[in-house]
Amino acid sequence: MIDFLRPGSYCVSKTLRLLPLTLAVLAALPAMAKDYDHLDWGLCPIQDAVPRFEDAGRPSSDALNRLGQPTDIEGDTAEGDETNQTFSGNVNLHRGDQFLGTDNLQYNDETGDYEASGSVRYQDSNLRLRAAHASGNQESDLHTVEDLRYQLLSRRGNGVANKITFQGDLGTMAGATYSTCPPEERRWEVQADEIRVDNASGFATAHNAKLRIGKVPVLYMPYFKFPIDDRRRTGLLYPAISLSGRNGFDYKQPYYINLAPNYDATITPRLMSERGLAVAGEFRWLYERGNGIVQANFLPNDRLPANDPDRYLHDDNGNPYPEPESPDNRGMFSLRNFHQFNRQWWASSNLNWVSDRHYLEDFNTSRYGLAEYMVTSTAGLYGRGKYWSASLSADHYQIADYTLTEASLPFDRLPRALFEYNRPFGKFETGLAAELVNFRHQVYDGGSRLDVRPYVSMPLQGASWFVTPKLQYRYTTYQIDKDLAARLGGNSSPSRSLPIASLDAGMYYDRHVQIKGVKYLNTLEPRIYYLYTPYEDQSDLPTFDTVPFTFSWGQLFRDNRYTGADRQSDANQLTTALTTRFISEDTGQERLSLSLGQIRYFKGVQVAMPGETPLLQGKSAYVAEASFAPTDRWLVNSSYQWDPKRGGRDLMSVRARYLMGNQGVVNLAYRHRRSPVTSEDLVKQADFSFLYPINPNWSVVGRHYYSLLDNKTIESLAGVQWESCCIAARVVARRYLRDRSGNLDDAINFEFELKGLGSAGQDTRRILRRSILGYDRDDLYLIPPALNDRTTGNDAKDPD
Repeated sequence: MIDFLRPGSYCVSKTLRLLPLTLAVLAALPAMAKDYDHLDWGLCPIQDAVPRFEDAGRPSSDALNRLGQPTDIEGDTAEGDETNQTFSGNVNLHRGDQFLGTDNLQYNDETGDYEASGSVRYQDSNLRLRAAHASGNQESDLHTVEDLRYQLLSRRGNGVANKITFQGDLGTMAGATYSTCPPEERRWEVQADEIRVDNASGFATAHNAKLRIGKVPVLYMPYFKFPIDDRRRTGLLYPAISLSGRNGFDYKQPYYINLAPNYDATITPRLMSERGLAVAGEFRWLYERGNGIVQANFLPNDRLPANDPDRYLHDDNGNPYPEPESPDNRGMFSLRNFHQFNRQWWASSNLNWVSDRHYLEDFNTSRYGLAEYMVTSTAGLYGRGKYWSASLSADHYQIADYTLTEASLPFDRLPRALFEYNRPFGKFETGLAAELVNFRHQVYDGGSRLDVRPYVSMPLQGASWFVTPKLQYRYTTYQIDKDLAARLGGNSSPSRSLPIASLDAGMYYDRHVQIKGVKYLNTLEPRIYYLYTPYEDQSDLPTFDTVPFTFSWGQLFRDNRYTGADRQSDANQLTTALTTRFISEDTGQERLSLSLGQIRYFKGVQVAMPGETPLLQGKSAYVAEASFAPTDRWLVNSSYQWDPKRGGRDLMSVRARYLMGNQGVVNLAYRHRRSPVTSEDLVKQADFSFLYPINPNWSVVGRHYYSLLDNKTIESLAGVQWESCCIAARVVARRYLRDRSGNLDDAINFEFELKGLGSAGQDTRRILRRSILGYDRDDLYLIPPALNDRTTGNDAKDPD
């Protein structure tokens, strides 16, 4: 039925199905592409390889709801009878988010044959294309599109094809290309003589595919089968190829095994020409209440130690390692899992093992890009309620640094039970913190410890003030091994009990000020913290997991000078502190912050670790901190500690950052710390790093991190980057600290990236992001995860 809408136009309402071109084009070459969240398209703003269709109009529904929608046809003229219809002049077909426009459309309602010619245009939520001719049959679902250019809308990508033919779930694309580059700047392009698509199986097969950089072919694949959707299926995954002096030619070929809807596996053979053949495996599972993953790697008869045996026996200066080794069969194992019992209780584990102390370095598995000296395994049961939390866990440590021995490891906690309870009662808050832990070590004698600390506090506050008195009672008791007890005085069940009282109070003043026409909110925040803990002799107690805190601003307001429960410092002290801030009223940004604080010891602090000097009566070092951001591009942070008793500086730390344009950054830092007892220099380091854009395409990067105390480089790095619209290349030369003995390694890393397709070479971005703060601007607005003290080696090792 024809409804006349206006002179020279018509509308036919039918259930005519539009060509499923999205499945044919979107599922072909673009499926070979790989998306990366970090890609920078700043040099390549979106350009329409296929210009927008002004007559497409607004879609009436999204892609998910297009099925079942009627097809509306509009045009200038219509001829023929009910069987054969010819539409011409601005013919537009609309269904949901789909649009098909052409100059002429012939359709046979009886046979289902159709033919569109003259500026064929198609668009939906994912794709826009222009073709010279399209024809087919709606009944047999056979369709052919010729001489087309397409552009992806859901992601970057465009290309051309000589011809697309498909019927139902099967299709063939001839003479097709794909690239994320704009048509006028074809830096790289994938070409294929033929691509066969099977939407039912979810696979496509490319024949005679070539990758061209500019006009130069660099990769040829006579036959390549790849998935075209997100369905999980058994088969080969994309390989990884690299080249290095240590491994030689390095080829990884993952093979994915789809075992069931909720678990799968991946087997990855790895060929290293200089080292041998390794195999890695991964098994994952997922169910309603949890998930898990097992990973393993095995390299038999590794040739690397035989090629460089001296490296495994002594350092670069010829000093032998404490326990030299020459590993042969090498591997690792990892198990991570999580299970939720109910809303309050869950269990998790993270178990890890490596075959030897060189494994982390030789297989480049460091999570932080730094040398890790141990491998940690933990498992536990955890719970949390409205006012409480509890856990029962176990921790085990394995040495993974060839310059150290097991004596460097923390104590294993097998097991460890924790319970915390906090609940308000009117104006009061009561709570309890309890820990029961058993310590074991491969070298030292161990024991068990119970630590219980109930407390009551009364937080009071107003609009511009707060006062929080708090009273705690700490009881700690031990059961220790006989040999350890003999060295500590003979008592195998030592204990400690004492009260801890504190008062924390502060005020908040603010005023509005104007400086050079800019309005600020200026605050003044005085704060006092009084702490009293009576002295009790604790020399008969072991030190399983306790070390002194580094003196800092946070230490001014802690109730103990030590981590762990093996020492509770006595105290009769008062902290006075003052902070002022200037906050922009227009942006809310803090432009200036200044803080100054000090502890006054009314009595000397007698409790100390073995070999530690007690604190004398008097005043602590002044602690000062400042942060200054004069503009959005400049930021300067500094910390300073000055000891009035010695008239000397204990700490000075300064870090400055300047942002250049949209990408450049310069960082400069200096850190100097002295021992507050001996005035001996402990740390003296300078760090300079930068990313300097020469022009929109070229930039240079560098870092020099140097220990002035040891006259030794910690890390030096220099590199150059070239980046265009859709290609990036990086070359980075790096010298870095290999281990805790001060040995250095040299490396040259090269990476070549085709944006939207993949990269070859080492992952230089990971190295640069770790070494240059602000290399990725988003990193400046992220808070890095705090490393647990036990993973950074700040635990006591010898209980004596």
